[in-house]
Order: sequence, then C-alpha cells, then structure tokens
Amino acid sequence: MLIGEYNCSIDAKGRLNFPAKLREELGGRFIIAKGLGDNCLFVYSLEEWQAAENKVKSLPLSKARNLQRFFFASACEAEPDKQGRIVIPAGLREYSGLQREVTIIGVSTHCEIWSTENWQSVCAGLDSSAIAQEMDELGL
Repeated sequence: MLIGEYNCSIDAKGRLNFPAKLREELGGRFIIAKGLGDNCLFVYSLEEWQAAENKVKSLPLSKARNLQRFFFASACEAEPDKQGRIVIPAGLREYSGLQREVTIIGVSTHCEIWSTENWQSVCAGLDSSAIAQEMDELGL
C-alpha cells in the first residue's frame, strides 16, 4: 500500500530523488502520467497501470477517446537510477507546476507528485468535519 507524505526537491534537469519506501512498493519501473482533476502527476506501478489501461480499453471509443488522449499520450515509464532518482519530462513538470520543492504523497493504489505550493493549498482547503461527514455517508 502506498502511503505517506514526502518532501523532496527536483533539480534543473528534472531529476527527483524518489522516496525509497515508495520505490519499494512500486517496483523497479513505474509509470508517471498527468493527474486527473488536479494539476499533479499520478505514479502507478506497472500492475496498476495495466489495470487502469484495461478499464479504459473496455469503454466505448466515444467515451474513452479524450481520456486516452489526456492520460496515455503524456505518460512515461520511469526507472530509478542507482541513487534512486527519476527524470520527470519537461511537459509533465510544466503541466503540474513542478519547480524546486515537490511533495509526493501515497494514496493507496498510486502516488501523486505535487508542487509543494499547490499541495499546501489543497491541504489548507481540507476540512476535517466535511471529511468526517463524507466518511459517515460512505459507511466508513
């Protein structure tokens, strides 16, 4: 299970030292893609990526076409080097607003890579009472 919050930095070449705990869970290679609904990046193990791909493939083309274009066109495979660094392509860095300070969070089945500024903004908008109410509604 992918959990936790990690503060990292990205260098001018787009290299990011990906947290060892998350690398262990994701495996030796993983997929980075644009996040849906937020300006962040999603990181999937190869198995989770395959499951997501299979779900999209099962949709009618008329419904899946734009999702395929958005999700798959910009995706890339990452393989950490000996120091645990991955390279995030310029297009993905630009989409997610990644500059120097980066926050990586584990969200169960995948990770998200955020600019720390954007992540702090999201966290500031979280209301524990509203979250508790949603949990009650879901029976959690």
